[in-house]
Amino acid sequence: VAGRPVVVVVRSPDHAAELAGIARFVREQGAVLVGVQRGADALLEAGLKPDVVVLDGRMDEVEAPSARSLKAARDVVLRVDRGAGRTSDERFERLGVRPLTCETGASPEDVALLLADRGQASVVVGVGLHATLEEFLDRQRPGLASTYLTRLTVGERLVDARTLPVLYSGRVR
Repeated sequence: VAGRPVVVVVRSPDHAAELAGIARFVREQGAVLVGVQRGADALLEAGLKPDVVVLDGRMDEVEAPSARSLKAARDVVLRVDRGAGRTSDERFERLGVRPLTCETGASPEDVALLLADRGQASVVVGVGLHATLEEFLDRQRPGLASTYLTRLTVGERLVDARTLPVLYSGRVR
């Protein structure tokens, strides 16, 4: 991850259009692709292979990515609540996937952003993330403080996928 761009994908109503808008950037820059839960399936649907999949230990079957995307990823990171310790999940055992565990109160989306930041990514591109002030403030969930602190931490590295086509016109030939 160090020195490379990272694209964090969260499934949203606009994720397909956002992925299409940054396809050239992903291809030319060799970005590391991180799918958050069903965001991993969104990457596969766009013809891209997730390098990392970040999951929530409390996810239900609706939020869970497909077995195909879990097997395609190089690493799977399972976010568990503090104090939960190591969990054995037969979903992963059946697939032959051994997830790395991250014990935190942060959301899976925040974990993905923090992993990219701590891995010293050159830039972190968010696909499907809540980017506007209105979207950010209207979210009613317990992890809002975590999201706020994560955005402050990642701050200068984070670029929204809707903005990237304006900033990146392609590699000079």
